[in-house]
Amino acid sequence: MSAPPVTLDLLADPVTLTAALVDVPSVSGDERALADAVQAALAVQAPHLEILRSGDAVLARTRLGRARRVLLAGHLDTVPIADNVPSRREGGTLYGCGTSDMKSGVAVMTHLAAAVREPAHDVTLVLYDCEEIESARNGLGRLEREHRDWLDADLALLGEPTSGQVEAGCQGTLRVVVRTTGRRAHSARSWLGENAIHAAAPVLARLADYTARDVDIDGCRYREGLQAVRIAGGVAGNVVPDACEVTVNFRFAPDRSLDDAREHVAGVLDGFDLVETDAAAGALPGLAAPAAADFVAATGTTPVAKYGWTDVARFAALGIPALNFGPGDPNLAHTREESVPVEAVTAACDVLRGYLTRA
Repeated sequence: MSAPPVTLDLLADPVTLTAALVDVPSVSGDERALADAVQAALAVQAPHLEILRSGDAVLARTRLGRARRVLLAGHLDTVPIADNVPSRREGGTLYGCGTSDMKSGVAVMTHLAAAVREPAHDVTLVLYDCEEIESARNGLGRLEREHRDWLDADLALLGEPTSGQVEAGCQGTLRVVVRTTGRRAHSARSWLGENAIHAAAPVLARLADYTARDVDIDGCRYREGLQAVRIAGGVAGNVVPDACEVTVNFRFAPDRSLDDAREHVAGVLDGFDLVETDAAAGALPGLAAPAAADFVAATGTTPVAKYGWTDVARFAALGIPALNFGPGDPNLAHTREESVPVEAVTAACDVLRGYLTRA
């Protein structure tokens, strides 16, 4: 027997809505129940919005002919649940999977899209699937391919967790596998073999000695990092291994292109066999765009660099200024103890409401 449909009250306060969103499990690839609930709620509670369903993404927009269009974007999916659904509230804190990343941000944006029927700017709401997994499955990428016109805007705001601060741009990411080889032998006669794991020692030494670069872009300081994130080798407890792989992740400032990042990593690991497994360019802060500058002013905060990659990079690649802004704490994202302060959700909603209603 299928579960009964979920009913969401988009016009409730965004803290209550956050809890309701958390209580509908939506691990990446399994967002349908939540997408159905959001779509159904928008259809009834936001008749002023044009609605589009694409896979497990839900989009809605006004057509008021305003001079500026603001796009509010958030992903519906979460990382796997860690015994933290359903949500629970203790004092001034709401706990649960996705409270920080990023159902509180989704709640704020969805609530305002439904509640503010005459915004000062045209509004597009984009709630998409599969952000927390491999880039090829990202719902925003599918929307770009199939419904590009829905992404047009003067400013895109991503509800990623930023503790209510504007985080501008994002780092790029490059992942490579460094392969070393040897000759297999019985470990009791190790002199007959060549140990591929030992051969990886110089790789680890170069990474340990690496000095990360700090770079200031438009007042935002990005710190790079080059780290071994996985090592694999060996076939048995009595065999000298003949193969080893070290996975290395380079998080780079957005003033580097992907080709620049590739060249840099190749130089650091010169002499070793590298295979690229993942790559995504970063995004410059984009703070000079008028809509972005107006939003920063509305928050009353000083923008800082976004550490990590977010979908602002996809918008930047389309020539659309984009910023990260959400109530969640990025340090709590993906943790078993994931939570969001109630007052942070309310404050973020107040800031965003002020921006959307002030001409």
